[in-house]
Amino acid sequence: MRTGTQFADDATLLFILMLACSKLIAGGKGLASVLLKRASSVSLDWDVRQKSRFVTTDSLGRTLGVFLSRGTVIRGGDVLVAEDGSLIQVNAAPQEVLRITACTLHGSPFDLTRAAYHLGNRHVPIELKPDHLKIEPDHVLAEMLRAMHMTVNTVHEAFEPEGGAYSSTGHSHSHDHSHHDHEHQHDHLHSHTDAHDHDGHGSHAH
Repeated sequence: MRTGTQFADDATLLFILMLACSKLIAGGKGLASVLLKRASSVSLDWDVRQKSRFVTTDSLGRTLGVFLSRGTVIRGGDVLVAEDGSLIQVNAAPQEVLRITACTLHGSPFDLTRAAYHLGNRHVPIELKPDHLKIEPDHVLAEMLRAMHMTVNTVHEAFEPEGGAYSSTGHSHSHDHSHHDHEHQHDHLHSHTDAHDHDGHGSHAH
């Protein structure tokens, strides 16, 4: 049985062996392509990339201790700089997300805007694309979206939600797109009496 002292010793050893990374270059800006090709890499999901302090392992098997400014958000394509000067390119790891699209048979492109509005009101991280939205898995939100006649599918893809409220320093990506105060007070109840499936798996596939 391991004692508390042994655990403390292990933690001390891990700290000694860790390669500290306290600098982040957004998108690898200004770095020569030859340097990026030589860089090691690390794949991180959104849950880790929104943290400013964590431990991970790069493609060379090195243990990295990441210590960035509070509130820093890491994006796929960013580059960490280690204390020994080496570079580590960050990849946004595929993860389980909900991919939301407008129903092609019973909806319109505006439905996607309306869905983004309602999700924004619930302050969930959301990735915005011209033809779809992505959010982290949430069965309550999924049912809400299907009730709005949106098509919701579970996929494994990289997740890069909008910045703004979810990042304060570093990689903020905050372009102040704050819904422009458009209330969009359209009920759009749509009396779709034909019960069609918006989970991407039923007989009414989208």
